[in-house]
Amino acid sequence: MMPSSLESQKSRLFDALFQAYEGPAFAIRLWDGWQWNSRPDAPPVFTLVMASPGALASLAGGVDEVALGEAFIQREIDVEGDLFSVFSVAEFLLNRPGGWKQQALSLLSCFAAGSRRWFRNGALHSLKRDRSSIAYHYDQPVEFFRPWLGPSLVYSCAYFRHPGESLDSAQTEKLEMICRKLRLQPGERFLDIGCGWGSLLLHAAAHHGALAHGITLSERQAEIAARRIEEAALNGACTTELRDYRRTGDLYGSFDKIASIGMFEHVGLKNLRQYFTTARSLLRPGGVFLNHGIARASLAPVRQSSFIDRYVFPDGRLVTLAQALAAAESAGLEVRDVENLREHYELTLRHWVQGLQSNSSTLRNYVSETTYRIWLLYMAGSAASFRRGDIAVYQVLLSRPDRGQSGLPLLRDDWYAARNPA
Repeated sequence: MMPSSLESQKSRLFDALFQAYEGPAFAIRLWDGWQWNSRPDAPPVFTLVMASPGALASLAGGVDEVALGEAFIQREIDVEGDLFSVFSVAEFLLNRPGGWKQQALSLLSCFAAGSRRWFRNGALHSLKRDRSSIAYHYDQPVEFFRPWLGPSLVYSCAYFRHPGESLDSAQTEKLEMICRKLRLQPGERFLDIGCGWGSLLLHAAAHHGALAHGITLSERQAEIAARRIEEAALNGACTTELRDYRRTGDLYGSFDKIASIGMFEHVGLKNLRQYFTTARSLLRPGGVFLNHGIARASLAPVRQSSFIDRYVFPDGRLVTLAQALAAAESAGLEVRDVENLREHYELTLRHWVQGLQSNSSTLRNYVSETTYRIWLLYMAGSAASFRRGDIAVYQVLLSRPDRGQSGLPLLRDDWYAARNPA
């Protein structure tokens, strides 16, 4: 059966739109069941499902990262198949010089007048661009996080010794590596800035004999951390409290070792020097500080409109590694080691996305469908960003020298020595 002239016109328009696309094969299925394949000679890795003319209408109104993300979380656009591969198409559309808006409008003009009238009305209301950003990233109940974070409740990049390692094992490896890099000793006072649900505090106290104190701005996380400390019978070794790192003057000089894991992203360029100056003042001379955080690549594109900024981390701002190191040195800290864990974070995020998808029914008991899809898109998109190298996560080991003495050995052999059984 020969395709109709309308179907031929749609095919030609999609062919023209994606003429320069070189990513994995994919398909687009419209609301009426009509489907276009990017490569007729290869099965699609994923299918973009357009729920209505509004899916194209919203994009025709101006393609940016936020528009694409909102179309997904409101189910105007859905994905069947490999969610990670879809970002090859998103990047193509976002970086394509011109043409997409005109092509989308041409596609819409193929439909009947009734559809065009629906488009004019729907384009104004199909996307809620004025939606308030998610107020607090960590405000979700802990029951939402447990199924995909696992029993460790560690919400930061894991440390994989090999790609097939389990998430739980890799998170334990990460906690252990942090303590080894700090060379935590029994009885040392240890501060965790942004302690989350207390996982690092518990590990530092139980496995290294540290006196661990955590601060966080999340009331829910502080409550869960305190409960976990009590359940582990570590009340004498671990404490946690609600406190801003900028309000720690009474603790100056109190700690032998400090870690900040996954909190750095919230600091922002303007406050970088204050952040590192505060960390230095909290350390005793000869103390060591491990900063674990995401930085953007210097040459990575910086978009004016960011889905993550609007829906995930409203106040989060990524700086470059060079900016972070310069701020740390200007605060009087000495850079001792820098490790890039970019591939580790992609692996971590893939585990988290798999956990979100496999536990979707359970998770929807605690959050809305929209919230679930925001987290799913955010994590899959972040994995794609780490794979491209637009962002990376760095562990930076810093010291506060004591009259020129770093207090650190010449070699790192003890970091990688065989672990003793717990």
